[in-house]
Amino acid sequence: MREGNQIVLTTYGRSSGFCIDPIEKKPLNHFYPGSSVLSFGTAGCNLACKFCQNWDISKSKDMDQLMDQASPVTIAIAAEQNGCKSVAFTYNDPVIFAEYAMDTADACHARDIKTVAVTAGYIHEAARRDFFSKMDAANVDLKAFTEDFYFKLTGSQLQPVLDTLVYLKHETDVWFEITTLLIPGKNDSDEEITAMCQWIMQQLGPDVPLHFSAFHPDYKMPDIPQTPATTLVRARDIALHAGLHYVYTGNVHHIEGDTTFCPDCHAPLIVRDWYHINEYRLTPDGHCPDCNSLIAGRFDSTQGHFGRQRIPIAINRVRA
Repeated sequence: MREGNQIVLTTYGRSSGFCIDPIEKKPLNHFYPGSSVLSFGTAGCNLACKFCQNWDISKSKDMDQLMDQASPVTIAIAAEQNGCKSVAFTYNDPVIFAEYAMDTADACHARDIKTVAVTAGYIHEAARRDFFSKMDAANVDLKAFTEDFYFKLTGSQLQPVLDTLVYLKHETDVWFEITTLLIPGKNDSDEEITAMCQWIMQQLGPDVPLHFSAFHPDYKMPDIPQTPATTLVRARDIALHAGLHYVYTGNVHHIEGDTTFCPDCHAPLIVRDWYHINEYRLTPDGHCPDCNSLIAGRFDSTQGHFGRQRIPIAINRVRA
């Protein structure tokens, strides 16, 4: 808002809450699997999605009821003290609290803590460069593959999101994965899913992980039914047939759709049950132990073991 003769970020240092999550919940399946991430957001959003699954936060205007207060340094210390590999800017889109997120990223990097943006990718070119220069990883919502969907159901446009994805792939070292929430009758046709997967193959290549996630009735779309698991399995099959190497299903119990397979010999390498890792077979340098193929992603020499926990954090109790 305007204060005096300046435009200021009134949510700076104010959050809707802090929680430690598994990194797979962001979702990121190829960014230090099994590790924990300190997650937080603010309030508000730059999109107007009628199907928003976090609408109580993204549409909130009453900041006085939503916030914890924490400086960037306090957040970094909280992550360090709780053994988190990374900090995620999530729940609402971090591009609208970019200054706060970027300062927090600097504080995290000073303590060797990674940073993650969970974003719709709807951001102008100049701001995009500044913002993602501070990020180590991102999950980008590719909400559909038609301008009509974006205009009518999100109040935004598709092309800037595609531009962000191409930028991340070809001009940065940011590890990123893509999530598409499939909504029955809106963006789940074979034709649209095929077109999207073909675009990903052509513009980004086969190694960018793609997550198909199940919609549940919420916000301004309470009459749309929940996405059947069969729709996600069908979408995954289409993506694999298009040549994508790593395709996952989300918000449903589907162990095959949670598992990371070697793209060459097809051996199961990371077997997940929801956010719990049942089996981890990658070599310390991220290769398949059976055929020695390099698996795309960011991996430690050992597997993380955080599991499916979700731990709320009282940030005001953190002490330097």
